[in-house]
Amino acid sequence: MIRFFTEYLTDWKNRTHRKPLIVRGARQVGKTYTIEKFGNKYFSDVIKVNFEETPELKQFFITNNVEQIVQNLEIYFGRKIKLSDTLLFLDEIQACPEAIVTLRYFYEKIPNLHVIAAGSLLDHTLNDLQYSMPVGRVEFAYMYPLSFYEFLIAINEKLLVEFLKSYKIQQKIPQPIHNKLIELVRLYFFIGGMPEAVKIYAETKSLINTERIHESIIKSLEFDFSKYGTRSQQITMTKLLKYVPRATGQKFKYANFDNSIRSDTIRKALDLLSMSRIIHLIHNTKATGIPLEHGAMEKVFKTLFLDIGLSNHILKLRLTDLENLNLYNEGSLAEQFIGQELLCLPPYFTENNINYWIREKRNSEAEIDYLIQSGNQIIPIEVKAGKTGTLKSLQIFVTEKKLEKAIRFNSDLPSSIQVDTSIKISNSIKKVNFQLISLPFYLVQEFNKFL
Repeated sequence: MIRFFTEYLTDWKNRTHRKPLIVRGARQVGKTYTIEKFGNKYFSDVIKVNFEETPELKQFFITNNVEQIVQNLEIYFGRKIKLSDTLLFLDEIQACPEAIVTLRYFYEKIPNLHVIAAGSLLDHTLNDLQYSMPVGRVEFAYMYPLSFYEFLIAINEKLLVEFLKSYKIQQKIPQPIHNKLIELVRLYFFIGGMPEAVKIYAETKSLINTERIHESIIKSLEFDFSKYGTRSQQITMTKLLKYVPRATGQKFKYANFDNSIRSDTIRKALDLLSMSRIIHLIHNTKATGIPLEHGAMEKVFKTLFLDIGLSNHILKLRLTDLENLNLYNEGSLAEQFIGQELLCLPPYFTENNINYWIREKRNSEAEIDYLIQSGNQIIPIEVKAGKTGTLKSLQIFVTEKKLEKAIRFNSDLPSSIQVDTSIKISNSIKKVNFQLISLPFYLVQEFNKFL
């Protein structure tokens, strides 16, 4: 599979001032596969230490003497570790916290050695690390499920990706191509971006086989709960795993989830799922300025699931007859898709944070699906499942925040218009004037270019 993350790894390899790299991401998003494929292509040798498969190798990392560690690994694997020509890959590093600490000494003592670490439950270990964290001596990168573009390449639609990457908003997209892309977006809604599910579909075109993979992944996620939560927390996390796909796009309310469970218990379970990257918390922000996180409200949030394909599997949507599938939650799926695409945008060395905005005043409610920061601009994003929809909330927001641009994602052809109208806010009439860039779902990856 082609993963765009490999381009970042290649850049990391070639940088002069390079630090050991820790790759973070949920289970089964393709970290190990991508790193190994990169290593085999760009290095003469890859020394892989998987701390879950070979726990006895933890003994090598009790010391901070990295020269001794390298010597022990050479003896164990029977191969010389060559500076600048060998990739040392420490997989499932969360199982050996001592190895996280040694990354600092690899940077200080053997800076020419390429070292990558990865782990599926790494955030839990980093959060509870009792040792000195190698701050400033390591760098991080983030991996997510396959983006829509990566999905297209996997199913042999690379020419469509090339077309979209070179597309300019002034161009007219032929209706047959537009229709095909919208159908492929809908297909992605149900297959999703988990590499194993995409691989099975690409090879067999069997939706039943894809469902089996989804079920297997969900069970493996549930199995992990025992590794980082108490029995009580495991029960709550399992309930949340089934609830979050139903609540996509909605403000999370503890009472709506389960009013028999204490709110602090629910919050702890949410935090554990968030650290596992199974869900993402999208916080409400006042959007008073840059950065958006500065005005974020910790207790007001909505949830986004790891992957849209897994989400639909949990909702028990069968994939055997997609053409005749009528969905009551099409809007929620569209919002999940856009959120998932926004999270996986480069640069990969920073964790993408997205927010939303909600105002719950009586007779003056308004909500913006997503807010992002593009350069020093706040960009509001509206998501509509179909081709039409009211823009009232968007008009209120851009007027109150004095913004010049907004984005709408829907199933229509792309367009860019200047909105010039008036709107009643509270008891006064306000003039509204802003540029609305309207894009079809399949152009999420290009929106910054159009801004």
